[in-house]
Amino acid sequence: MSVTESAAENAPPTQPPPAAGPPARPGWRAAILRLHFYAGLLVGPFLLIAAISGGLYAAAPTVERFVYADQIVAATDGPARPLSEQVAAAQATRPDLPVAGVRTGDGAGRTTRVLFDDPALTAEGRQLAVYVDPASARVQGALPVYGSAEALPIRFWIDRLHVDLHLGAVGRFYSELAASWLWVVALGGLFLWWRHRRGNPKRMLAYPRAQKGRGGRMSRHAAIGTWLLVGLLFFSATGLTWSKYAGENIGQLRAELGWVKPTLSTSLTAGGANTGGGEHADHQMPAEVPTVSPEVAAQTRARNIAVLDRAVTAAAERGVDGAVQVSIPTDPSVAITVAQTRQPWRMGVDSATIDPSTGQVVTVLAFASWPLLAKATELLINTHMGWQFGLLNQIALIVFAALLVTVIVRGYLMWWQRRPKRGGFPTPAARGAIRKVEPSHAIPAILGIAFLGWFLPVFGVSLLAFVVLDLAIGVAKRGRANLRNRV
Repeated sequence: MSVTESAAENAPPTQPPPAAGPPARPGWRAAILRLHFYAGLLVGPFLLIAAISGGLYAAAPTVERFVYADQIVAATDGPARPLSEQVAAAQATRPDLPVAGVRTGDGAGRTTRVLFDDPALTAEGRQLAVYVDPASARVQGALPVYGSAEALPIRFWIDRLHVDLHLGAVGRFYSELAASWLWVVALGGLFLWWRHRRGNPKRMLAYPRAQKGRGGRMSRHAAIGTWLLVGLLFFSATGLTWSKYAGENIGQLRAELGWVKPTLSTSLTAGGANTGGGEHADHQMPAEVPTVSPEVAAQTRARNIAVLDRAVTAAAERGVDGAVQVSIPTDPSVAITVAQTRQPWRMGVDSATIDPSTGQVVTVLAFASWPLLAKATELLINTHMGWQFGLLNQIALIVFAALLVTVIVRGYLMWWQRRPKRGGFPTPAARGAIRKVEPSHAIPAILGIAFLGWFLPVFGVSLLAFVVLDLAIGVAKRGRANLRNRV
């Protein structure tokens, strides 16, 4: 027996090779890595702003209860005075403004809000709310409010930061860009982590506290991202419904499929107009288009104020009860609308129209009668806004926002750690990986991306800009390399 044979015979048994991971299509990993790199690097700041402002928005209702307690909390206890008397008290403080509606208190000890159309606030979609103690009919202050959730100044400022960076129509591009790319970054990162962990769910979800260096930072970045995946896709999908360009396409698709919220007719004459709209109307009472003379408008408003209590009672008898918002129309052919306000744990809102001349309910629109997918959309959007499940919903959103900020920051730290030792910025995976993908897989993928770019225009335009920029950088580098070779 030779020495070699003896050594081989006495050697410890070798361990079997590790199981191969899921097969990867040639070029896909490098192509997705490059896309994830650029998307995370360039869209990351927008996602960071959206995450921070979204977390602040979720906390704002609780903050407002303390900051604006003098307006929100009623000063006295006791049975409520008639709504007409409370409205009269509010009108005495602002006789220069037309009253548009009334919102009853959201629970015991809360003030009634009398809503006025203020020209100084109309352009922002806000109204002036005068807060009245229901037991004493004394005014406790006035604040601008926005939407059915009554966003007060703090929350309104955060909302505008989240939606458009306080830049109006131009700023809305930022939020649509963030929502359009969020799902791409999330799914791309999941694919890369799935390949890295060989498709093992336990390893993908494990949080390696002890692992050091860039590898540890990458593992923690990917693990947290995997935990947040469902939420990231949820916020991307619901956020896009608010966007300008993609939102229009989504709205049209939902209308074609019958997924939209039903409308409630407010006309007291045949063939009249409807109220309602999308979920983003915030259940505000619709603004009337002036169709009557000022004298008739004043008379109609006074008549409707006088029957407010009767209208609220009639609606409650038909199931539209609790905290409600009541419109005060100025057109005699328009019914009074009573709509439940959004409250925690309430699965949707009901609304009704009342004929002010008879006090009878004309129509009722119950949430139970909505199409199933319209109900689901309503509940998902309310959850996105932090309204559906009260304080629990708000806490969950704050925690989610904090974890998302952590993922983004870790991503940038990883990017910085990859920088060359001789200086300069880190570089992504090699260019041209898509050319290595089998045509039978590449062509359907490119067609699918083209369709998504059409349906989500901001995503399509920004992706095209990334590709053009990447090609330009590649051409420039090759030009410099050729020039050096000639020299």
